[in-house]
Amino acid sequence: MKTKNKLTRQDTILLVIDVQDRLRPHMNKKEDLVDNIKKLIKSFNIMGIPMILTEQYPKGLGKTIKEIKDELKNYEYIEKICFDCFDNGGFAKKIKAKNLVICGIETHVCVLQTVLSALSRKFDTYVVADAVSSRKQFDYEIAIRRMENIGAKLTTTEMIIFQLLRKAGTPEFKEVQKIIK
Repeated sequence: MKTKNKLTRQDTILLVIDVQDRLRPHMNKKEDLVDNIKKLIKSFNIMGIPMILTEQYPKGLGKTIKEIKDELKNYEYIEKICFDCFDNGGFAKKIKAKNLVICGIETHVCVLQTVLSALSRKFDTYVVADAVSSRKQFDYEIAIRRMENIGAKLTTTEMIIFQLLRKAGTPEFKEVQKIIK
């Protein structure tokens, strides 16, 4: 019997939403945001967990920032114009997991709308609170509260990584430990 709220690598995917050149400079706590997303990506790479990367209207907002793009290995790419990732054709078909771990920007726009859709589609949805951001702190705070109130599970970068690692002493743990420090 599967324990409720128990993540498994086989049933999880990381969604990296719109961490793009022209958006990043305006984000609150942008250095922490990028550092935490990089930790997530590196750790998910080590554990072999798939990822999806989205870009919102890259013609106008630029491409994914180099620091993030350079870390991605096993991932699907989606260019979009709709704020909600699920409103972009083919997105839902790319999700081959029950658990969505979500990071990116902006918390109160694309992240929120995607979380609303994910929850309505019965995905177990984890929002990595220290790996999402908005331009304004107030927008971030209200979006986080709203997502939690409707059933999203709030987590942090380290919480989600260690939950998926499950135990110490493995070669993966040793690799991830170097990333976390």
